[in-house]
Amino acid sequence: MADTILDVRDLPPAERHPKIHAAFDDLDAGESLTILNDHDPKPLFYEMQAEVDAFDADNYAVEKQGPNEFAATFPKR
Repeated sequence: MADTILDVRDLPPAERHPKIHAAFDDLDAGESLTILNDHDPKPLFYEMQAEVDAFDADNYAVEKQGPNEFAATFPKR
């Protein structure tokens, strides 16, 4: 399973979700997108869960790596 890493911490907030969705759409089934973010991306998790059929919410994972650094993995089924 391939894993794509996307660091969105330096992007303006309005550009983050569209860039993340585009990167997720480019994945093949069985691959995952790990985003590096400056906050817990729980709202994005709920958005993906509600709107993206290919998002494997059961295997989503998030890890706090520092005070302002979170790594969240969004797997694609």
